[in-house]
Amino acid sequence: MRFPLALSAKIAGHIIKHKLRRTPKFAMVLQLEPLHTCNLTCTGCGRIREYSTSLKDMVPLEKCLAVAEECEAPMVSICGGEPLIYPKIEELINGILDQGRIVYICTNGMFMRKKMRDYLAAIYTPAQESTLKKLVEEKLVTDKEAEAIRNPKDAAAARAKNVIRPNSWMYWNVHVDGLEYTHDLIVEREGVFKECVEAIKMAKILGYQVATNTTVYRETDAQELEEMFKFFSWMGVDGHTISPGYDYDAAKKDMASRLGRDPKEFFLTRDMTRQKFAKILDWGKMFTIFGTPVYQEFLAGKRELTCTAWAIPTYNIRGWKAPCYLMTDGHYPGYQEMLTKVDWEKYGVVDGVARDPRCENCMVHCGYDPSGALGTSYKRGDNWKNFKYNFSAKPKPFAEGYKVNAYNGTSIGKGHLAEAKAAINSPRAAMNGAQSVFSRKEEPHSHSHEGEGGGCGTGDSTQRDELLAKIAEKKNEQS
Repeated sequence: MRFPLALSAKIAGHIIKHKLRRTPKFAMVLQLEPLHTCNLTCTGCGRIREYSTSLKDMVPLEKCLAVAEECEAPMVSICGGEPLIYPKIEELINGILDQGRIVYICTNGMFMRKKMRDYLAAIYTPAQESTLKKLVEEKLVTDKEAEAIRNPKDAAAARAKNVIRPNSWMYWNVHVDGLEYTHDLIVEREGVFKECVEAIKMAKILGYQVATNTTVYRETDAQELEEMFKFFSWMGVDGHTISPGYDYDAAKKDMASRLGRDPKEFFLTRDMTRQKFAKILDWGKMFTIFGTPVYQEFLAGKRELTCTAWAIPTYNIRGWKAPCYLMTDGHYPGYQEMLTKVDWEKYGVVDGVARDPRCENCMVHCGYDPSGALGTSYKRGDNWKNFKYNFSAKPKPFAEGYKVNAYNGTSIGKGHLAEAKAAINSPRAAMNGAQSVFSRKEEPHSHSHEGEGGGCGTGDSTQRDELLAKIAEKKNEQS
């Protein structure tokens, strides 16, 4: 099965219950954002800009747990910001699990290994020594870190610490937008892809469930996505979520202001989405892609769906965000109040016509994946199609995934900064400006926060701008 039986039964039971009760609108997944602080500034993400005045604010733990109960969604996706920066993330995860809900931790992977070392320190006995030695041999844990796990400075505190333990109802959901060169470029920091891979390796050794979360943009190469799936399938990743990059307001403003680029160069139109996802149905047979085949048909342009954004509500520091995860027309104090007061008929695309201009290019999972499960645009055979897809055997791991050239960036000296450095010696290297949509506009970061979580803005970008300009100059010389 693509999902463990208990999880599939939980979700199916939730849908059946509300169908029998004739509930007009109900939550399938809660997108819970306990904070918006992040240690990366990913291209295509508008969260930092949209909530720039409240980056230090956090939703109290008790409120997070209360809103999960309020909307009764069977699954909670903890996102942000970077959720592992949240000071009480362990208590939050365990609290939601105690409510009997499925938990996804949507993370950029940079703090995963630290959290897993905390787990090892909490449970360590000599019985774990062989596992610890394997982690050291694989260079996923250093000798110094291993010794700290065996003999922590405060053993009692380490053993009593609330930690994130492997659980059949929990997934690490790691953000990966391509292989090394592409992913590091999108997250705007070299070495992130490698850290993600090492965190995933460590998680699988320790028995965690792991999924990957990928957003597809205009410059994304479809063949690279397939290679990425092969690589992570070979690694034993338990599943994948994938969605098209959509030019929502906050992301467009961030790209224009911070990077000085036209969002049209980066985000997908509906026609482009269908082209990029032309092989999604084949990928669904080859790899464990989460979701429904009905949504996959929609992405491939084989059918239409209507938006059901109310099924994946978002809660953050300002309340229940409406109308959806990406568009913001207001925030409400209560989930039912949001359902009642929002005019849902104003949004989405129906019969090819956008009810709201902002919805025109949206085919994102948070609006349309639940539509496939709930049958809002039902066709004969859809229910059987979804049942067969999710309850049949998982595709086998891709045996030759080790052949994928995953480390095609900074690991072999071809990172976006390393490439630029090679161009510095060019005699004609002039500051003409890089043309990549990933290059930054020279603008000081006004929301930098130092500390364990790193900065939301990663500091002055002048060096990176200059180096990227060298790339453009070098390419001009060669053409």
